[in-house]
Amino acid sequence: MTRNMSFLRNFFLYKCLFALTFWNRVSLSVEDELFTSVSNNFPEDGYNQKIKSLPLLYTNSHQSKANFDWVVIKNTTESLSLSEITNDNVKKLVALLSNFRQGSRLQNLTLTNVSVDWTALMEIFQTVWHSSIEYFNINSVTQLSDIERYYFDYSGTSMKALTLRKILITDKYFIQDYIYRIFADMNITDMTIADSEMIHMLCPSSKSSFKYLNFLKNELTDFLFQKCDNLLQLETLILQKNKFESLPKVSFMTSRMKSLKYLDMSNNLLRHDGADVRCQWAESLTELDLSSNQLGDAVFECLPVNVKKLGLQNNQISNVPRGVAELKSLEELNLALNRLADLPGCSGFPSLQFLNMEMNSILTPSADFLQSCPQVRELQAGHNPFKCSCELQDFIRLERQSGRKLSGWPAAYVCEYPEGLRGTELKDFHLSQLACNTTLLLVTALLLTLVLVAVVAFLCIYLDVPWYVRMTWQWTQTKRRAWHKPPGEQGTVLQFHAFISYSERDALWVKNELIPNLEKGEGCVQLCQHERNFIPGKSIVENIINCIEKSYKSIFVLSPNFVQSEWCHYELYFAHHKLFSENSNSLILILLEPIPPYIIPARYHKLKALMAKRTYLEWPEERGKRALFWANLRAAISINLPTADENWCGETD
Repeated sequence: MTRNMSFLRNFFLYKCLFALTFWNRVSLSVEDELFTSVSNNFPEDGYNQKIKSLPLLYTNSHQSKANFDWVVIKNTTESLSLSEITNDNVKKLVALLSNFRQGSRLQNLTLTNVSVDWTALMEIFQTVWHSSIEYFNINSVTQLSDIERYYFDYSGTSMKALTLRKILITDKYFIQDYIYRIFADMNITDMTIADSEMIHMLCPSSKSSFKYLNFLKNELTDFLFQKCDNLLQLETLILQKNKFESLPKVSFMTSRMKSLKYLDMSNNLLRHDGADVRCQWAESLTELDLSSNQLGDAVFECLPVNVKKLGLQNNQISNVPRGVAELKSLEELNLALNRLADLPGCSGFPSLQFLNMEMNSILTPSADFLQSCPQVRELQAGHNPFKCSCELQDFIRLERQSGRKLSGWPAAYVCEYPEGLRGTELKDFHLSQLACNTTLLLVTALLLTLVLVAVVAFLCIYLDVPWYVRMTWQWTQTKRRAWHKPPGEQGTVLQFHAFISYSERDALWVKNELIPNLEKGEGCVQLCQHERNFIPGKSIVENIINCIEKSYKSIFVLSPNFVQSEWCHYELYFAHHKLFSENSNSLILILLEPIPPYIIPARYHKLKALMAKRTYLEWPEERGKRALFWANLRAAISINLPTADENWCGETD
């Protein structure tokens, strides 16, 4: 009879639920029964593989102590969401949940805003434990009364996963084992206790069935699970946003977890100074997240040898030491947001395929990376302060040629230095091959230098530059000696009307025609001739310079013989120098015989210039024109010398 009544009661309950599928909302009042919102939003395949928490379902807020509303979304009762659970209605909740014995269709239960005593909370847990529920999710729990020892019955359960979020314990003085032991010994595979300020968790009393533990955002420290031998099936452990400090202690914690594959220690306070402290990780650990800690270069001395995926972003790493860590299985490495100035080599990571180096301090990546990391298929190196140079351009070119994927290209790769290129994307930055190829640049510079030297040498030879340099040096030395004479001897006084420069082959004309016609007769002219006015003991060059300096004019007797004379060239050079240094009109050119241009040497370019720019007197072959020649010559050199010698005229050579 009792069995029949139970069957009829369950049959009636499911009939009611099925009938309500035709209504969006039906309000029922059933005495001594608890009704609340029902939904089927839970996925039928269970829970996420990493964050195994049940979604918070839609909850109807029109509830009272005696009147609750059903909201039937589908014609099943696989998922149930309840809100505002208090000490006043907890017995009705327990009574309702008691109807869902094992074999029922209800699998997912979510409670939100639970504020009950410890005993009532445990009664809810105990009821759920012996129901058909497999996934139990509680959000925002406030425990009101003192925590006491509770003997929990774990037997005969369908439970697979438990998620607790935002648990507030009002009892500040209690024996921690009373609460931690309840959860540590649960015979389920997945458990999450998050955002609950939990400071500790006990090691299970016996071999645990836990495969997944998530203690996100609590107050756990390095004492967690030390020397714990009963988590042999644990595969995933999430300890993100806690207060762990010692990386070696974390490694020892995992060393007894023989099945551990994934460990999340991000956003803690982890350090490792490498002070001869050996680390001992679980050999099964293949994925480790150590991001957002305080780890430096020494972290590479304390890493699991079989890790395949390693997260070290947002730490204080400035260098990846070579020869310290040999992670042969490592396939993915994240070093973003550190202080690295270059890409690491792969000598210790022979299997590396993915590397993230974003937001470091890399100016110019080293080409060593390209040689030591040919197996890397994807590189993320954007958002670094790149210095646009030849080395960077070569790196990008070789990197693109390697065939690997440069993630974030081109937007994430921008020049930071030099200032003039800031903001330029690397794809738009180009330098010529000549500017970047040192060998080519050196060869080009050498060739240009050789060409320049050859041109200069040719010009020097063609224009007789060494000769001019030598003459300038002698002129300078003569002037220097003149400046160092005693005060009474300093200064240059004009003593001659003109200095005569001619070739020895034209000496007969000078002695028989030029000198007699100028020094004798009307308008006597005082001439300086080397044969009679050069001072013995002085060098020829010094005598030439002195005669030119003491003469108002310099007469040059031009002929083919003149251009063949070395000394005539000296005299012309010094006279021309005086012409420009004193800004005077002191040169008189007499063309004794025509000079074909082709016989004038290249070094006589000044003579060519003078003959092209200045008027010269041409010696006439006809005697009738010679009187005019002498008159013009006298007029050109006519001047009253301050030291003119009245007895000079009429003297012979």
